[in-house]
Amino acid sequence: MTYPRTFSHIGITVTDIDQAVNFYTEVMGWYVIMPPTEIQQDESAIGIMCNDVFGKGWGSFKIAHLSTGDRIGIELFEFPNSELRENNFEFWKTGIFHYSVQDPDVEGLAAKIVANGGKQRMPVREYYPGEKPYRMVYCEDPFGNLVEIYSHSYELNYSAGAYQK
Repeated sequence: MTYPRTFSHIGITVTDIDQAVNFYTEVMGWYVIMPPTEIQQDESAIGIMCNDVFGKGWGSFKIAHLSTGDRIGIELFEFPNSELRENNFEFWKTGIFHYSVQDPDVEGLAAKIVANGGKQRMPVREYYPGEKPYRMVYCEDPFGNLVEIYSHSYELNYSAGAYQK
């Protein structure tokens, strides 16, 4: 039987895990479940799981776990060779190219992201100008990860024939 599953967490690679924890707690308001911890390649349960995921020879990495206000997990990774992508917006390639958060103060959160080392990629736009107050904007965190900010819930933005005339 198929049923709507809940979202558990997303893993995000960053170049500086301490800076990332600070950014996501201070700017996004998320809270720490597990502070930055170093994981070593060894025969522990987590070491064996990481061998399965990363393959042999991954060595070590730092990991931290955060949570959003609605209990979605944010798993931050810092690998010894983590680097910023030269082009972080290859939207035509497969994979996740952004995550989205909801804040009624779209402009305020975008400004806070910029003030803390991120970027605002576009002006704040209205989904239904003159009809509904739904707004959105794309930004980047300090590590180049794209974040879309919605003023209203996903369901409100897209239900009842969104984009239909």
